[in-house]
Amino acid sequence: MSRSTTLTLAQYAASTSVERIPEEVRDRAKQVILDEMASAHFGREQPAGTLAARYVTAQAGPPEARVLGTSLRVSAPLAALANGTAGHADEIDGAHVVGGHPGATLVHAALAVAERQCSAGAELLNAVVLGYDIGVRLIEACGGLFGVKERRHLNADFLHAVGAAVASSRLMGLTPERYCHAMALATFQANGLVALFQEKRHISKAFCNGQYAMAGVSAALMAATGFEGCEDILGDPHGLFDAWGADGAVETVTRGLGQDFAVMGANFKFVRAGYPIHAPVEAALSLVARHAIGTETISAVEVGMPARALRVVDDRRMRNICLQDMLTVALLRGGLKLNETPFPAVLDDLAFAPLRSRITLVVNPLLEAEAPNGRGAVVTITTRDGRAVTERVDHPRGHSARGGVTWDELTAKWQEAASAQDVDSWTVSARKLDDLEHVGQLSGLFGERP
Repeated sequence: MSRSTTLTLAQYAASTSVERIPEEVRDRAKQVILDEMASAHFGREQPAGTLAARYVTAQAGPPEARVLGTSLRVSAPLAALANGTAGHADEIDGAHVVGGHPGATLVHAALAVAERQCSAGAELLNAVVLGYDIGVRLIEACGGLFGVKERRHLNADFLHAVGAAVASSRLMGLTPERYCHAMALATFQANGLVALFQEKRHISKAFCNGQYAMAGVSAALMAATGFEGCEDILGDPHGLFDAWGADGAVETVTRGLGQDFAVMGANFKFVRAGYPIHAPVEAALSLVARHAIGTETISAVEVGMPARALRVVDDRRMRNICLQDMLTVALLRGGLKLNETPFPAVLDDLAFAPLRSRITLVVNPLLEAEAPNGRGAVVTITTRDGRAVTERVDHPRGHSARGGVTWDELTAKWQEAASAQDVDSWTVSARKLDDLEHVGQLSGLFGERP
């Protein structure tokens, strides 16, 4: 095989080890793994999580990996499908500065294969860091989340299927040539038209991440079996970069490997809502608390955002990615609790519709100029007596630009969201992941919900 962009990535991937990962990167990756596993355990009872578990139960297969939140074990591809879907079922899972939800795909693909291979915790940790490095760089090489969405009408998360194939191949100990085939085979099994965001119940939006996880796992297993694909799926004519790549794609996807770790751009959520909603909610609640504003006194709420973020959350049919809906709930209830699902019950509150009608979204010129792909917001609340107060939040709580999270904050998040679980044991095991002889010592803690 002649040298190619795909082979360059494959050879890098095959050479990785947890010993070469800096301590701060390992720590962030452990937090990501815990957060994503907890998200899947939590999301199992949401519609998408329930449907995914029901589907894979009917398919079964060899008991290779756990369906988190249950006692069921199924084949690795099906576990990746079920857990990736449940992981993004309720918008409580992590995001990324490049955009999208890489963890729901990458963590659950790697976890399923690690269980199948009886891998040590350190091997899972290395695979997750590697998956982020490949998947995130591919999205950047194709113009970023919004570039893929606007130019190609595709949900950019589908590119994480290729990262999942690489992570899975690393866990399976494939040769670099087999990695190349796995990356090509993954592209046959994943896409996602942006029209999926028009659904009502966040089912296919969650399913996509599970499908991408399953595609990556299946591709690696097929490559191990002997299936073949294009040897340079990235660089060959009509390959991935021809189809979706932006200028400088090859340089983007190879730059900084082994030094600039993409998992450090992971963002953590403390609100069960689409990520562009977090900064507006934080700013509005800060204003209400600091100025002692009663909701009955609010005459108008203006939320200024970058145009792209605004389009993601403006008056959407899915309530948990609709800023007007979620901000109204936050103002009425003093926040958005992780252990409460406000809809449809909040619709019976007579104050809901009038307050919602007073929320307006506008493009903020300063945010548009400074961070057009950002998730910041400027919120102005005007009261009936004519007083107007404003707050700007550039990066919501948990954002990597604010330092991510501490272990205490992450533990507290899940103690609130899943109070019936032994969250302390989750945290203890995740923090010593690189010392665990088998990843089942961690995944076994995420069994059936009481």
